[in-house]
Amino acid sequence: MQRYIIKRFFQSLIVILGITVIVFIIIHLTGDPTDLLLPPEAGPQERELFRKQLGLDKPIYVQYFEFLKNVAHGDFGQSFRHQTSAFSLIMGALPATIELTIAAMILSIVIALPVGIISAIRPRSYYDRLGMSFALLGQSIPVYWAGLMLILLFAVTLGWLPSTGRGGIEHLILPAVTLGMFSTAAIARFTRSSMLDVLDTDYIRTARIKGLSEYVVVLKHAFKNASIPVLTMTSLQFGRMLSGAVITETIFSWPGVGRIAVQAIYNRDFPVVQTAVFVTSVIFVGINFLVDIIYTYLDPRIKYK
Repeated sequence: MQRYIIKRFFQSLIVILGITVIVFIIIHLTGDPTDLLLPPEAGPQERELFRKQLGLDKPIYVQYFEFLKNVAHGDFGQSFRHQTSAFSLIMGALPATIELTIAAMILSIVIALPVGIISAIRPRSYYDRLGMSFALLGQSIPVYWAGLMLILLFAVTLGWLPSTGRGGIEHLILPAVTLGMFSTAAIARFTRSSMLDVLDTDYIRTARIKGLSEYVVVLKHAFKNASIPVLTMTSLQFGRMLSGAVITETIFSWPGVGRIAVQAIYNRDFPVVQTAVFVTSVIFVGINFLVDIIYTYLDPRIKYK
């Protein structure tokens, strides 16, 4: 077990480094930030001096290794636009993103698990067709369109909920529903598929023959074993929400990491974009790392080498 944890830890580090390399290169290919940060009348000498002050005159691989070296010392650099710590900007916005993601995740789990379980218990029934129809619809609707339609209906037409900003729970409902819509559909369909596989096994038939109640058979025996792939899907969806929150936060003016990252991309604020990607990557990979360890407690049959 200890050997497996160490192995997975180093694999996670490689994934994070790979993500930072790809994003670092792509962001630097978007253009020169001096075009946005300096006035149009700035001359070539001023531009060159400004690039030197920001460290942009060095080769891209040198800039990347300097970024990694500074990260190892806890220094993520200064924002070109805000002239403050990029790490403090991201960490200041991270609670808003986590709040939105957790709310969307809770909403997805509360809806998806019962829908998936009921659909598996009664396949091809009215409940199954209705639940899977909604699931298919949820996976087909683009996030930006769903967000705009929710704003149009509940904020503009009915006036029940605010359309922008972060405040009380009423500000959280529309963005959480928008962000969690795809994940709800994905988890529901995956739960149904996993439950159908487990319900068709011999030990479930044996449990029913013994006279156990359907509640015990489904929740204690079937769902416990079906929960392992469902847990994998849920953890992946949580990570997807962290990255997918970019669109949702932009639509609803939610002051999270995604919105700051989008603004930083427009401004070509490299340190902020790099820090945002690094922090969200660490969270995403860390969640999957923890899920892999939890597997051993859910199913003792799993052996790691």
